[in-house]
Amino acid sequence: MLTIKKVPTVVSNYQEESSENRFEGCGKNCLGKCCLPVALLPIYAFKKDGSNLNGNSVVKSSEEQPQICFLHNLLLGQWEDRMSCGLFRYDVTACDTKIIPGRYGFIAQLNEGRHLKKRPTEFRVDMVLQDFDETKFNFTKVGQEEVLFRFEQSNDQKSHFFPSAPPITADSKTSSVVAINVSPIEYGHVLLIPQVLNCLPQRIDHESFLLALHLAKEAADPFFRVGYNSLGAFATINHLHFQAYYLAAPFPVEKAPSKRIMTMKGLRDKGVTVSQLLNYPVRGLVFEGGNTMQDLSDSVASSCIFLQNNNIPFNVLIADCGRRIFLFPQCYAEKQALGEVSQELLDAQVNPAVWEISGHIVLKRRQDFEDASETYAWRLLAEVSLSKKRFQEVKADILEAAGFEEADIEENNRNHEGESIYEQPSPKAVAHLPQDCLVIH
Repeated sequence: MLTIKKVPTVVSNYQEESSENRFEGCGKNCLGKCCLPVALLPIYAFKKDGSNLNGNSVVKSSEEQPQICFLHNLLLGQWEDRMSCGLFRYDVTACDTKIIPGRYGFIAQLNEGRHLKKRPTEFRVDMVLQDFDETKFNFTKVGQEEVLFRFEQSNDQKSHFFPSAPPITADSKTSSVVAINVSPIEYGHVLLIPQVLNCLPQRIDHESFLLALHLAKEAADPFFRVGYNSLGAFATINHLHFQAYYLAAPFPVEKAPSKRIMTMKGLRDKGVTVSQLLNYPVRGLVFEGGNTMQDLSDSVASSCIFLQNNNIPFNVLIADCGRRIFLFPQCYAEKQALGEVSQELLDAQVNPAVWEISGHIVLKRRQDFEDASETYAWRLLAEVSLSKKRFQEVKADILEAAGFEEADIEENNRNHEGESIYEQPSPKAVAHLPQDCLVIH
């Protein structure tokens, strides 16, 4: 059994670190079966499935009311409301942030508050799939004041917001919610919790992944990204959830070149393409396209299901409003448990999960922040990556699970000369937020 000691992230004000036996009864408006069925939480209903990843129209429950912007008026507006209520453990907008000089522009943030007054806890890192344990902290313990809204599919091809929604029926367990993370990494940091009453373990399935893709699409802003960490890849709560936040700067991984490596053979072409990252410290795959959202979502979800069923930790970044999805098999926690990571890197106490792998590195010590360099970032993330040989093996299995078959790269290059390597354009920041919420250059 491989274990590491790490400081667990406190995502809710009801999360007790001192005892796992504090979760008795209710005493508050929680998300458990005792309270959620009578909760009057607002609902954001996204448009029905089958649409592609282009376009977004949002209306309130009454057609006469003006349109509402999901990201800026609703999600971020509600998030700021909770900040004004004092629900967060610290003010993340006051954290020092800088772009590290270099080719990729890794982003460093100093966040001392995220680490204070917490004790290391033992985590098992050699089991990606673990049974849900109701005796440990889970999201049914979250207070309803930490919830922004329910996130569910509408009955038509439009998205709707219902400020005053009827309660969940007693026999319904399908309601998903968006809640704040009280220890935010960035502005607007939230948690998407699919089917909260079903108490699903941290395990990707087709339905939940499509839900996360809808969240990215409804935000309709390339600076709002959605991430996922499996167990063994620095998820610390074994209750199915995705993370998301707003950062008005391109992530380094979004700027990395990639090479298209796959063609579909023997199956109906669903329009999904797969590429491999080039010249980036963590080896990974990029999924794009798809005739529908479902096509793209199913390809990535099938890949994730293969990884978790074969006990391979991984991280996922959903970028570009759901149009690009990065998949990273990783092994940092395993190396850490085996004593194969240098003490210098361990002392910095950086847990390279999806945000760090994508290039947004949260540092807990001021000296590390002041000394941050591209060399350091590259060296840290290189420890996360599978070896070249191991990645080739895992890649072949992932793509088979997703319904792809690897093409001959040399033949592909001859047939598509000049088209197989892609330099992605960086998204442009829009100055619609307070300046202290943006990255400091």
